[in-house]
Amino acid sequence: MTEQRKIIHVDCDCFYAAVEMLDDPSLREVPIAVGGDGGRGVVTTCNYRARAFGVRSAMPAGEARRLCPGLVFVPLNMARYREVSAQIMAIFRELTEMVEPLSLDEAFLDVSEVTSFHGSATLMARALRERVRQEVGITVSAGVAPNKFLAKIASDWEKPDGLFVIRPDEVLDFVRELPVEKLFGVGVVTARKLHDMGVATCGDLREQRPECLVERFGRQGYRLHQMAMGEDDRPVVVSRDVKSLSVERTFSQDLPDKAACVAVIGELMQELERRLARKGVTKPIHKLFVKVRYSDFSTHTLERVRAQLEAPGSEDFLPLIDELIKDPERPVRLLGLGVRFRDDRSPIQQLRLFE
Repeated sequence: MTEQRKIIHVDCDCFYAAVEMLDDPSLREVPIAVGGDGGRGVVTTCNYRARAFGVRSAMPAGEARRLCPGLVFVPLNMARYREVSAQIMAIFRELTEMVEPLSLDEAFLDVSEVTSFHGSATLMARALRERVRQEVGITVSAGVAPNKFLAKIASDWEKPDGLFVIRPDEVLDFVRELPVEKLFGVGVVTARKLHDMGVATCGDLREQRPECLVERFGRQGYRLHQMAMGEDDRPVVVSRDVKSLSVERTFSQDLPDKAACVAVIGELMQELERRLARKGVTKPIHKLFVKVRYSDFSTHTLERVRAQLEAPGSEDFLPLIDELIKDPERPVRLLGLGVRFRDDRSPIQQLRLFE
């Protein structure tokens, strides 16, 4: 019989906003949003005062201001967030080297072999939260469970500033009432298909035969059934090298020409910047690339080495667009932008699963 694992998932509460409030205590008394405040600005994150007005991450700045007229916007300060993140991760690694960062503000810890705190993962999580509060000055929420899937759900159960524990003998009862939307990889489309089958909770999902789920959802069907049973055998992965990052958008109506492609580059660039910020990737950027899929579904990509190593802007992708799109009148179905990182001096990051 496999020995039961002890997994902690730790997630900082509204991390970027928490750092801003740490550095400027006057911001604690007002609703704040971190991100761009221009005409095309987007909320990267916000504090809980702002969330009370309905402000959410990825919301356009204009909409956020309409919901919360007193909203204070603070620009992103990635260097500072990375500094605070490094402090927090160092605290985690004092407890165990088995730390899998998912981004700057969250991580999985496998504490199965840790003997301090009488081997109690609950006491470890409590101590970690207190140390981060005392030494860093922000709050974190934690979930303790026998696997990564459940620990992730548990950390969100009593946010903000919460600790929730799912013990091995509680797993089946806890998972039974979970909505299927809580499962990794279940988005709007998959949830709708499950609902059409009469499946709303993990308890309902358990009643489905695994082979039927595989027939309907492919390999994901087997994983869905496993999670409905509270099972997840993924190990905590200490490190994985991020080699590239990209964004792309498929348009409901084809972009009519090259000029229309150029017009949306700015929006795609903002999305790429948000992904880079969320992943906390700090490697030097070695190449830029663009991807185009035309209305006839033919797909073309182009990449070029960049001379400078600082973060690119929209204008850096325009020469690639010019070179790749030969016919300026040809309709475009999909447009993508991306970066490839240099291998030297590479920090190690772990990409979020199912994203």
